[in-house]
Amino acid sequence: MNSPNWPWNPGGKLRFDRFMDLALHEPQRGYYARRIQAVGRGGDFTTTPMLTPALGKAVAAWASEALRESGCRDLIELGPGEGVLAAAVLAGIPWLQRLRLRLHLVERSAPLREKQQARLGRSVQWHESIESALAACGGRACIYSNEFADAFSVRRFRKEEQDTWSELYLSPAEEWLACVDLPDSSVFAQPHAPGQIVEVAESYHHWLSGWLPSWQAGRMLTIDYGSPVASLYHRRPRGSIRAYFMQQRLEGPAIYENPGRQDLTADMNFTDLQQWAKPHAETVKLISQRDFLLPHISTNQSSDTHAIDPEGAGAAFLVLDQRRS
Repeated sequence: MNSPNWPWNPGGKLRFDRFMDLALHEPQRGYYARRIQAVGRGGDFTTTPMLTPALGKAVAAWASEALRESGCRDLIELGPGEGVLAAAVLAGIPWLQRLRLRLHLVERSAPLREKQQARLGRSVQWHESIESALAACGGRACIYSNEFADAFSVRRFRKEEQDTWSELYLSPAEEWLACVDLPDSSVFAQPHAPGQIVEVAESYHHWLSGWLPSWQAGRMLTIDYGSPVASLYHRRPRGSIRAYFMQQRLEGPAIYENPGRQDLTADMNFTDLQQWAKPHAETVKLISQRDFLLPHISTNQSSDTHAIDPEGAGAAFLVLDQRRS
């Protein structure tokens, strides 16, 4: 890592999740604070709403049903990017239901919030956190996100001999140190060969635990790349962490080359997402993006074909629908 000005801790070692959190969210130099000016062809990565209108139609259909079932009138989007999905969801909700709907966007990135405001005008309310959004809704809301959970930092662990684990620190070179106090995750109950590297999104777990008790009613839709824990690391001995820079996928040492100037991400463990939400939320269904989008697909759109490709995005992305217990 060639980053002499990056803030290391006084002991000279930085746990990987701390490095990732700084690289993405540090207020002055973090990727989401200053770098991310655009999503799509001119940015570092492209999201499904930028490629196909089918996702907006599918989320709108889900939101319409979820709002009706729960009796809520508030809809919250987490990490709304440039507002493309929010605009499509608003357009797709039946107009009578839309008349009483209140849409809330949770966004910390100043550059992205500017783009959302330019696209959506005054038709929505903005919040710095989900806690403030839920407070404005009296705790009753339906919540959705697309590629939001993967922006949280992860801890990285390596399976050693004798069924032990080590954890990755940067000093600034990679250094694996023995770890006894493992975080809460289904990944450690799986059979792994020595040398297997895994990730745990402990920061996302802490985030969930902070606000779920104040969620009183509604449904939650989480769309992201990943899989249940049993298949998460199939043929992936080095784990799933990677960077994206100008549409290029970078792995290995390249993930350290541009801290604050490239996206960092890892696949989501959907078994953890379901377990961490208990007892506040129960799973309605967990399906592939392909199955979620198929009822809303246009056979004339080549981008739709990409979004439902069973060998690509259609299977790589999962859709988790949860209900407030």
